[in-house]
Amino acid sequence: MTRPTSRDVAGAAGVSQATVSLVLGGKWRGRVSERTAALVRETAETLGYRPNLAARNLRLGSTRTALLVVPALTNEFFARVYTGAARIASDHGFGVVLYPSPDGTGPARDPFPSARAALDGVIASSMAAAALDAIGGNGLPLVMLDSDPTAGQAAAHVNLAMADGMRQAAEHLLGLGHRRILHLAADIDTWTFHVRARTLATVLGPHAELRTARAALTVADALTATEAALTAPGPRPTAIVCDDDILAAGACKAARRLALRVPEDLSVTGVDDLALATAVEPELTTVHLPAERVGEQGMAALLAVLEGTPWTAPDIPVELVVRASTAPPPPPARP
Repeated sequence: MTRPTSRDVAGAAGVSQATVSLVLGGKWRGRVSERTAALVRETAETLGYRPNLAARNLRLGSTRTALLVVPALTNEFFARVYTGAARIASDHGFGVVLYPSPDGTGPARDPFPSARAALDGVIASSMAAAALDAIGGNGLPLVMLDSDPTAGQAAAHVNLAMADGMRQAAEHLLGLGHRRILHLAADIDTWTFHVRARTLATVLGPHAELRTARAALTVADALTATEAALTAPGPRPTAIVCDDDILAAGACKAARRLALRVPEDLSVTGVDDLALATAVEPELTTVHLPAERVGEQGMAALLAVLEGTPWTAPDIPVELVVRASTAPPPPPARP
């Protein structure tokens, strides 16, 4: 069976080959009407047409490949980010290569002899920013995810409304009556975790006693840090705000080891809304982060940069999902 060509698509749709090239190359806006673009895409799909990317790349002088730099593929959040980025990339004839750091936060070896020859641009999580030095792609268009928007190295930024998410969690606990709160903070020096800490201090400071414990992003480290914090001298916290769901799972395990009930004795909140949040018992109150949308916007931002179009977009909204791990604090113990 003969493979359909762009000429076949043009003939069936009643348009020129140039129009087909513009539409399927994602460069039609402002040149082709929405109706014609939809007709071309529908005709191409009906005929089973697939562009010859190798030939087109030779003409364009580009690989139509983006690199997505993440801390680790073992984290469900970043797997979802990839899903979103790959979806938008596919719509524009791009591929996405994943570049995870082997230890979850630091740099890995350069996967390319020359990044500038193999890539058109880079999308990177702030948690994996150290890996950028190993890529050797200075001068490549860079889109940063969940990072300081005032930093000058990136051509565009895609951020979640993280401060608003932490505000929602803090106000939820205050509304339940909690006044002794522990922040179980991720022991990682990145902008997104600094935002979480600053927001909690601002919202809770005038109304509650806020303590902080730090842990690496593992259940085991969270368990150890939480046990130490809950058994320290002084009144025990009645609620724990965790920087992510993995830390929250460790906090819940620590509570059980200390014979504390969640949420009757101790309320726990997380961030991310991973599958883990509904796998634990009780199910976790957590800030839902739309990871796939982060990937979609990251890829859209890179495409805009490559086309020379300024990228501006508001922070992606997040939402607190209230489940069974939070409740009013226990009544004060009788003297």
